[in-house]
Amino acid sequence: MRKPRNVVLLACVVVSSVTVFYLGLSSMECPGQHGHRYGGSQARRYSWASQNNLGQNFSSAAATIPLEYNENTPLIFVGGVPRSGTTLIRAMLDAHPLVRCGEETRVIPRLLAMHSTWSRSARERMRLDEAGVTDEVLDAAIRAFLLEVIVGHGEPAPRLCNKDPFTLKSLSYLSRLFPRAKFVLMLRDGRATVHSMISRRVTITGFDLSSYRDCLVKWSRAAESMYEQCREAGHDRCMLLRYEQLVLQPQAAMRGLLGFLDLPWDTAVLHHEQLIGKAGGVSLSKTERSTDQVMNPVNTDALVKWVGKIPADVLKEMADIAPMLSRLGYDPHANPPDYTKLQEPSHDNSTLLVHRTLESPDPS
Repeated sequence: MRKPRNVVLLACVVVSSVTVFYLGLSSMECPGQHGHRYGGSQARRYSWASQNNLGQNFSSAAATIPLEYNENTPLIFVGGVPRSGTTLIRAMLDAHPLVRCGEETRVIPRLLAMHSTWSRSARERMRLDEAGVTDEVLDAAIRAFLLEVIVGHGEPAPRLCNKDPFTLKSLSYLSRLFPRAKFVLMLRDGRATVHSMISRRVTITGFDLSSYRDCLVKWSRAAESMYEQCREAGHDRCMLLRYEQLVLQPQAAMRGLLGFLDLPWDTAVLHHEQLIGKAGGVSLSKTERSTDQVMNPVNTDALVKWVGKIPADVLKEMADIAPMLSRLGYDPHANPPDYTKLQEPSHDNSTLLVHRTLESPDPS
C-alpha cells in the first residue's frame, strides 16, 4: 500500500506545481489580455499625468504599458551601499510619469544572495545538477520570480524599476538574466554613508554599528564589488551616479540619468516631494529608514554631517581602512573634500588587492 500511496502523493505535488507555475505566468500577462488586473491603476496613472501637464512630449510608443514582461523587458535596477542616496534617486525616478520603482521589496536581494551561495559551492551545484535543477532551470525560475515581484508590487508603468540597495551585488548575474536591463549604481563618500548608518542606527547585516572602523572596511568591500561589476557591464548598461552630484546639481544629474535610461526629460523629477502619495506619483514605505528624509525637497543638509564625528585614530588610517575612497575619487585625508571637484573613479585596484591580503575573510 505504501508504494501506490507515494505515487499518488507525488502526482499531487506535480499537479500542484504545474498549477502554480501557470498561475504565475497568467499573473504576469498584459492588462489587455486580462483587463481586470491593471486597468484601474493604468487609467489613474495617465489621468494623473494629463492633469499635471506631464507626458505632452512623450510618443505613444514610449507611454505604452508592455503587453508582456520577459527577459527582454528593459528593467531599471537601482542600487548601492545602503545610505548612499538610493531612496532619493528612486523617489525622483518615481516622479517621472513613465517610471515606477516603488518601495524596497526586500525579498529580491535575499533570493539573489541565495543564488550566489549556490553558485559558489561546487558541492551544492553538483547536487542541484544531479537533481535536474540545472543553471537554465534556476535562471528561468529566478527570472520569473523577479518579474512577478517587480511587476506585481506596484502599479503599472511603461518602465519598471527595482530599488533594493544590495541587489547590485548580483549585477553581473542580473545583466545576464535581463540583457536589456540598465543599472544605476549610487556612489557616496563612504565616511558620510557610514556616519548615516551609525547615527540613524540602520541595521545592515555584517556591519558593526558600534565601530566606524568596521563599517568603513565593510563599506569599502561592498562598494568595490558593485563598482567592479558595473565596470564589467559597460557604460551602456551601468551608470555611476554620485549622491553629491545629485544634491548639488540635481538638474544636470537627472538629465544625464534620464538620457542614459532613454527616457524623455520631465521637470517633475526635480520636485518629487510634491508627488508623494499621489496616484502615479511617489509611494513611500513607513518602515524604510530614509522615508522621513525623502519627503523633503532635494537638499544638501546631509553632505558634511559626518565631519567631526569619526574617531581620530580612524581618520588617521582612513586611506588604508577604506581604500575605495581614493579609488572612487574621494580624498581620504580631506575632512571634508571639495565635493564640487571630485576626481573620476580610478580603474586601478592594486592597492585594494594588497589591502585585502592583510585582512581576515569577511564573515558576512
